[in-house]
Amino acid sequence: MSEPIIVQKAPYPVNVDEGKKYFWCACGKSAKQPFCDGSHQGTEFTPFSYTAEKTRTLYFCGCKHTKGVPLCDGSHNALD
Repeated sequence: MSEPIIVQKAPYPVNVDEGKKYFWCACGKSAKQPFCDGSHQGTEFTPFSYTAEKTRTLYFCGCKHTKGVPLCDGSHNALD
């Protein structure tokens, strides 16, 4: 399995809207981080669909190594 590109070693704060669907980039290639722009085409990666439960600020993973996909779990702190 390929490793995703580490875009940044910090989360992306995003204001989400209740009921809206977001597609988190899992490969790290998207120019619209932290969301998918289709750059994963031809790879084994696929975006992760997330529907906001309520309107608030969430922190989407920027390093692409979170175990709590798509939200940051602090995994970036253990990366080299």
